[in-house]
Order: sequence, then structure tokens, then C-alpha cells
Amino acid sequence: LQGEDNIENLCLACTKLYQALDEGNMLGKRFKRRNVLLKTLFKLVDIDSDPLSLKLANIILAMKVDGKNLLSVCKLAFKICRNKKNYFIIQNDTLLDYLLQVLWNEDLQRNNEALVYCMAAIKFMSEKDRLLYKMVSKGAVEMFLELMKQINNIKEHDTYFYKLGHLLVQLTATLRILADCALARRRLSDSAAIPELCVALEQRSSDKDVCICIVRVLSKLSTYNDFCAALADCSRCYVLFLALLNKYQKQQDLVVRIIFILGNLTAKNDQSREQFFQEKESVNTLISLFQTYYELDLNAPTWHHDRQGEKHLKYPSEAEDVLIKLIRVLANLSIHPRVGTALAAAHPVVGLLVTVLEYKSVDACEELVINAATAINNLSYYQVEDSAVQNKKLHIAEMLLKLLMSDSMDAVVEAVRVFGNLSQHHEIRDFIMQKKIYKFMIALLDSKNQEVCFPACGVLLNLTVDENKRAFLTEEGGIGKLVDCLQDFGPADWQLSCLICKTLWNCSESMTSATSCFGGDTGTLLVLLTALLDEEVELECSLDRDTKDCQRVYWEREFKPVAEKLLDRIQSHHS
Repeated sequence: LQGEDNIENLCLACTKLYQALDEGNMLGKRFKRRNVLLKTLFKLVDIDSDPLSLKLANIILAMKVDGKNLLSVCKLAFKICRNKKNYFIIQNDTLLDYLLQVLWNEDLQRNNEALVYCMAAIKFMSEKDRLLYKMVSKGAVEMFLELMKQINNIKEHDTYFYKLGHLLVQLTATLRILADCALARRRLSDSAAIPELCVALEQRSSDKDVCICIVRVLSKLSTYNDFCAALADCSRCYVLFLALLNKYQKQQDLVVRIIFILGNLTAKNDQSREQFFQEKESVNTLISLFQTYYELDLNAPTWHHDRQGEKHLKYPSEAEDVLIKLIRVLANLSIHPRVGTALAAAHPVVGLLVTVLEYKSVDACEELVINAATAINNLSYYQVEDSAVQNKKLHIAEMLLKLLMSDSMDAVVEAVRVFGNLSQHHEIRDFIMQKKIYKFMIALLDSKNQEVCFPACGVLLNLTVDENKRAFLTEEGGIGKLVDCLQDFGPADWQLSCLICKTLWNCSESMTSATSCFGGDTGTLLVLLTALLDEEVELECSLDRDTKDCQRVYWEREFKPVAEKLLDRIQSHHS
């Protein structure tokens, strides 16, 4: 029977048998010699041929078997689907339809083991796009969520509760694959998948494997706004995530995904920031995790071996990955004024962020260092009593020099942003002058990049608050570069234009003549200010109506007053 010809003949015989049973209306439990047929079919299963096994599985499933026979045929289906080489024989077959019928019709408690293999087979099928779209079109998403509801309705004291954990692992692993498909996501959204996943996560919090699978689904879905909003609406999600973080603190694959979800929840939603912050021990949990993974990172090997045995730098390491995402959460939380004010005064939080700048170089892990600088920047915005950032401001400034000297423009820009906030303090302004950082800020004005010019100009504006620090701008050619920036960006960025005008206003406070302050740029500046104050010009770069309205308000309230004063001053000192 093992010969190729024999197997081919058996496959052909199975096809004819299936057709005959179907035409004779003998599929299901109606065929009188059903038991004899099933015994024969199961004997043929021992032949090691997946194409034949597929034919046999279809007939056996079509006969509506139950009990041990159902378990055996589901194991057979699992064996076939697990082998990636069988994709081409499965994709045009009816096996998926039969497995979905099993999932829909069979009793959850009586056949839970068979359903595990059935679901695992479906999971392997879902890895192939053609079969994935086929199952979605057949209502599989709704079916999976209905199955999850049934599992969620079985309580912990029930005999089957723990056994069903295996089924839930396969089910949620399949949902994770489906989450990559836009059509499946629409079905998940319409079927309110998020609340069901949260219920399952809470009920199964002691089952690490189930937790990881569910968190993998949620982490993927949380990258989409509608799912993120649905998750934020689950009132207990923050309590649940905090409990899991405390329970599985050193389980990196679980922790990193929960932290990623929290980062997505707090990225754009002020209410989410406040809700999370208000949960008991929320910040302490983050601090504890920070400390744990900082220590793991310090002791972690930085090299890994590839399959050829060669050593490579692993980037980012598992510990770094957690820290990157954890600091993102802190940076997001600090955007909320009340939360940010509290975090700015939280010495353990700021201390750990500064520690990252101390021990980690941009070359070692750029994203981690930049995230730490971003969080410090957000916290440095708050002028609060006993601010941990203000207490460490000179040390932070020293650490930022490393970022300024790096080859990463992203790191440079983030460091400049922090200096923009810190330079409101005279000690930092003195530090900037002493270390000649101002030269760097002036050089950045040549970048022709708004993202770079804006924070650099902010630092220069703060420096010109001190009368004894204004001369550097003229000496280093800063005036000309500011005028060039105003010419380059003008109506495209009224905030930047406003900063430039304020800086030039400060510089010209004690001038005796326009030329003594602005030199050869005086004429250009006069023409430029006149043009920018023209109401016809001020909105020409705006695109949509909302942007136009916003720009209009900013132009009228912020830019126009300072630009008019500067223009009047120059004209009154210009011969």
C-alpha cells in the first residue's frame, strides 16, 4: 500500500467514495454501514501520505464523527496543516469548511481536546493569505469570538476551566494572525473583540501562556485608533495591566508588549494618561520595572551569535527594548499637565531617566537615549517647586553634551529641545556660554529644517534675555542666519517666525542704529517684515481650513504684535 501508484489509487478511490456518499445522501450519521467504513478509513490513516490523509480526514469529518473518532481526525488535520509543504493541497480543499463546522457545532466541554487540535489546524491555515481570506469570508472571526465568549462564561471553579486554557491559546494565537488583515480587523471591531479579550485576560491571569497570546493580540490591535479607543473604554484595563506587570515582572515577552500597549493608549489621549496615573501604584510599578530592566541591561551580554557562529551586536537587547517602551510611556504621561507636574517632582523617575543618559551612549542604543531625552524634555517644561529636573539641571546639561556631539541628528535635536526648556534658568545660560554651545545652536540654523531650527532658535531667544550675552549673536553671524531662517520659513511656520522676531527684538533693545545691530541684513529684514505683516500673505502656505484658522489666530495674536514692534524699532533707528 505504500507505493506511489497505490497511494494515488487510494486517493482516487477516496474521491469517488466521497462523491458516492454525497450523491446518495449518506454523509453524516445516516449511512447504515458507517461504523465499518470508519474503521476501514482509520486503518488507512496509518499510511504515511499527507494527500491521502487529507482525503480521509474530509470523509471522516463529513461523517459527523464524535468522541475518540473526532479527536483522532482533528489530530490528523493538525498533522496535515502543520506541514507547510501541504499548503497547495489544502488551499483548494474543503478541510477548512469541515473544521469550522466542528468548531461551531461541537460541545465545548465534552470535546475540548478535539477542539484544541481543530483550532491549532485552523491557526496553521490562517498563516496563508488565501486561506485566511477564505475563513474570514465564511464568518470565522465571529465564530472565534463566540467561542471565546463561551470559554469566558466558564468560571474558575468549573472542572473544565483549566483544560480550556489550551484551546484559548490556539484561539488567541489565530486572532493575532487575523489582526494583520484589514478585513478581519473590521470584523473584530464590529464584534466587540476588545472587551472579550480583556475578560479572558483577567480570568486567565494565572496562565502565562494565555496571557502572552492575548497580550500579543492587544498589542497589535492597539496600533489602530479604533481599537485603542475601545481598549481605553474598558475601565479595568489599567488595573489589569498593572497587575500583570507586577505578577510577571521578569517575563520580558509579556512585559514589553503590555508596556507597548500602555504607550499606545497614552500616546494621544489625555484621559488615558490621567486614568493610568490615578491607578494605585501605577508610577511605582513603572519605577520598579525601570529599575529591574536597567539592572538587567547593565549585566546583559551585548553580543549574540548568528547561525554561522559569528558574533554580532544585538540591538536593541531585550532589556533595552523594555526600557525604550517604558520611557515612552513616561514621556506620554508627562504631556498631561497634572501628571507631568507630579512626575517632574518624582525624584526616582527623573533619577532613572538621567541614569540612562549617564550609562548609555547614542551609539549603543540611539532610541533608548533619545526617548530618555524626550521624557526629560517633557518634564523640564514644568516649573514646579522641588522639581527633580531643576535640581539636576546642570548635571543633565553635562549629559546632553554627549548627544550634541553624536552623529545622530535626532539625538542632537532632542538635546537642543531640552536646552530650550532648561535655558530659562540663568545657570544653564551661563553653562551654554561657558561651553560655547551657543555656536552650535547658531550653526544649526543653517540646517534648512524647521524641526532643527525651531528648538535652536528657542535656546538663542532665552540667551538674549541676558543683556551681557547678546553680543555673541552678532559676532558669530547669528543675525544673518536668523534673517535667512525668517526668509526660508516665513508664513510656513508662524511660531518659528515669532521666535526669530522675539530674538531679534531682544538683541536690538539697546541699539543706537539699525545698522550697528543688524548690519548688512537691515534692508532685507525691513522688506521681509513688511511682507510678512501683509494680511494677504500671512496664510498663503496654509492648506486645510482648520490649519488656516489656527495659523490666522497665531499670526494675529503672537507674530503680528512682536513683528510690528520690531519693524517700528528698525524704522525709527534706520537713516
